[in-house]
Amino acid sequence: MMRRVPDLSDKVSPQPDVFPLTSPADLNRAYQQLAAIVQGSDDAILTKDLNGVITSWNRGAERIFGYTADEVVGQSVTLLIPPERHDEEPEILDRIRRGDRIDHYETIRRRKDGEEIHISLTVSPLRNEDGVIVGASKIARDITERHRAHEQQQLLLAEMQHRIKNVFALAESMVRLCAQEAQTPEELASAVQSRLHALASAHALTVSKLGAGAQASPATTDLHSLIAALVAPSIGEQSHRLQIGGDNPQLLAAAITPMALVLNELVTNATKYGALGDPSGRLSIRCDRNGERFILAWTEHAPGAPAPRQTAASGFGARMLDMSVRLQLDGTITQVAGDETLEITLDLNPARFEEPSAT
Repeated sequence: MMRRVPDLSDKVSPQPDVFPLTSPADLNRAYQQLAAIVQGSDDAILTKDLNGVITSWNRGAERIFGYTADEVVGQSVTLLIPPERHDEEPEILDRIRRGDRIDHYETIRRRKDGEEIHISLTVSPLRNEDGVIVGASKIARDITERHRAHEQQQLLLAEMQHRIKNVFALAESMVRLCAQEAQTPEELASAVQSRLHALASAHALTVSKLGAGAQASPATTDLHSLIAALVAPSIGEQSHRLQIGGDNPQLLAAAITPMALVLNELVTNATKYGALGDPSGRLSIRCDRNGERFILAWTEHAPGAPAPRQTAASGFGARMLDMSVRLQLDGTITQVAGDETLEITLDLNPARFEEPSAT
């Protein structure tokens, strides 16, 4: 129900150019029509006085913000504003007192349950029958989903750009490593071709196998095989440079992509900056259970070289790695650099990636 404060709202007259009314019956009918429009709106429509006190509240406002009219009418509108944004309200009221209209102002407001939502605000001065500004009318539209969709689009574009840059960086590192090992142009061409094929196979593991008209990927693959496939392009025939031990869980089909993305980021960093980019470097991976958690210990060894320089602490790759580990695998990632080693620990929830039948 649209609730209003009589001593304010009853003084407000419709504009003659909006309602060309000729009788009290016309005026009453116009008010009823206007009330029905306001009440039925999906947008939040409310009014407030010049002190910021809420004087009316429609059902759209109740749906968007979670408060009933009885809960908010007579309360300060700052009830809806996060503390760090309270300075917005005095500025809005100052503009309203000057007779300004505020169109499509995008900001953040807080629901009754504490959730913060993105809204688009239109605020107009509210005048009495003498033309004096006595308050403001506000229309608020919830644009949270639109905002999230935009953020998701930007994230996907950044991820695509990051992965493309990584592929070129890996290819460059492989050519450099192959050039150090090859004795003839033919050997170089063969080695580069072999590693690029391995890189293409590894990269395919980081992309979902399910698409329109496509068949599902194999039901499961084991963790050790996934690691080996992702590391293969960086070490070629030098299999002794990789050691994998410990538990070897079968992976849920739906978890192959997020797990591959995490491991591929670590492999890429190790090839660009760490042990896999050094012909004498080695990578040791140990997988163990610790109660209800799964610990993957990733250790890079680069004898005689400075501490490997991973980028797991900064940049988009680091943010993507952290989000994948934290949100998709319910885990944490830590790293400790030594003189000739880099130790990265993934503490994961096996329920997020392991086939139940494997436990």
